[in-house]
Amino acid sequence: MIPVPLVVCVLGGWCAVYLTDSVLKSSVKHRNSYEAWLGSHGVMLSPFQLRWQTTMFNRLFAYCARINPHALYLWFSSGVVFGVVAMVGSVVLLARTLQQTLAQMTSDSPRMAGQQALQVVIPGVNLPTSQLLYFFSALLLSGVIHELGHAVAALREQVRVNGFGMFVFVVYPGAFVDLFTTHLTLVSPAQQLRIFCAGVWHNFVLCLVALGLLFLLPLFLFPVYSTGGGALVTEVMQGSPADGPRGLSVGDIVTGLEECGVRGAEDWASCLSLLSLSPQTGYCIPAASLQHSWAHGRAYKRLDGSMDCCSNNSLTDLCFSYTSPRDKEKEYACMPVRKMVTGTPVCHRDADCLAHEHTGASVCVTPSLENQTRFIRVTHPPNTHMLFVGYPPHLQYSVSLTNFVPRFTFLHLDLPVFLETFCKYVVSLSGALAVVNSVPCFALDGQWMLNALLEATLVSVVTDRQHRELIGFFLLLGGSALLAANVALGLWMVTAR
Repeated sequence: MIPVPLVVCVLGGWCAVYLTDSVLKSSVKHRNSYEAWLGSHGVMLSPFQLRWQTTMFNRLFAYCARINPHALYLWFSSGVVFGVVAMVGSVVLLARTLQQTLAQMTSDSPRMAGQQALQVVIPGVNLPTSQLLYFFSALLLSGVIHELGHAVAALREQVRVNGFGMFVFVVYPGAFVDLFTTHLTLVSPAQQLRIFCAGVWHNFVLCLVALGLLFLLPLFLFPVYSTGGGALVTEVMQGSPADGPRGLSVGDIVTGLEECGVRGAEDWASCLSLLSLSPQTGYCIPAASLQHSWAHGRAYKRLDGSMDCCSNNSLTDLCFSYTSPRDKEKEYACMPVRKMVTGTPVCHRDADCLAHEHTGASVCVTPSLENQTRFIRVTHPPNTHMLFVGYPPHLQYSVSLTNFVPRFTFLHLDLPVFLETFCKYVVSLSGALAVVNSVPCFALDGQWMLNALLEATLVSVVTDRQHRELIGFFLLLGGSALLAANVALGLWMVTAR
């Protein structure tokens, strides 16, 4: 569902900008100076789009184009190979994504949405507002690197660059380069391919660099941050099951969930998933401690068929089931949960407690809970266990954790989180730009890549230029329809749900 306040803010902001622009342009006093300022600074304004263009980076582009010409030739020739492969691959990926979207539309399973490689992203809808800075920064960086590739490749092929610019369309930032069209049409199709494929090639390389930084981040941060000793809590949702005096706090290091060891944030998620799918863990307690439990009344059935024996709705007592040592019948006892499970070994049957019978006979007791509800001890030394009773995913999404533990107290807890999250967004968005721009679609790089490829390969087979253009037109029409169908259905899936 589209958040109405966000839409109102975006529309209101653009209306205010466009109204101010219209007032200044219609003012007799300020019109000339305002238009002169726009022209001198390369600023252009149109409905829902703000563009800025400059020539200040042209010398930098020219310098880069002169660095080791042979190496640059090999570099951009590799980009041509990648661009051709990506063009075919993007069509296959879009066809697969469209098939998955159609299957998801006819299915009630929410898990199918996570299987899609490409998804439409709308800030405030399927992108949390807390992630907007990462999203827009990574998108802008990916766009700048993309256009840098075009600019350097063009200058290397003796095509003039008129300027470089950035823009904001609605809320999405981007970049562009203005190439001299006459020069571009005079170079050979192979040279055009090197220019047109340079953008997606650089996006792919940026994706690989960000992926490498993501995997090597523990090594880079090793002098100041340690990893592998537990998951560091960076945020606890207020009012969540993990909040409270005996819950988790920012700065705590989680080292275990019951028998499952936690060495990092990934282990936290995998352990909770394992505990939610496994039978409830039991605990070895002395058999003598069960004698006083009958004072709480007889066991009774809940609506879901599970048993309860604590009728006073106490926040400190919990109903446990066990096998009676005398008659081997299943019985229930209501006991103070923290006292019973603190420091006690875990078990799954009575035989597991034999090794721990140092102070007398022990019994394996198991919390008697509703279906899918689990009792979990969270280890976060030096504090006592946090005790959780509920649905494990609720605990998972109540806490934010990181693998990086600062070695010094003055270091910020969120620095590794920021770097890790930003690298993930760069990998995702730069890879998406490489895929989308490779699609043979009108107005995208794929259009010019396809035209140059057909001119370079079909001249001897299809000698008539008009026939080659007709082939290219139908291929572009198919690619455009495929992309449009993915975007339209993707938008519908995001906004309708």
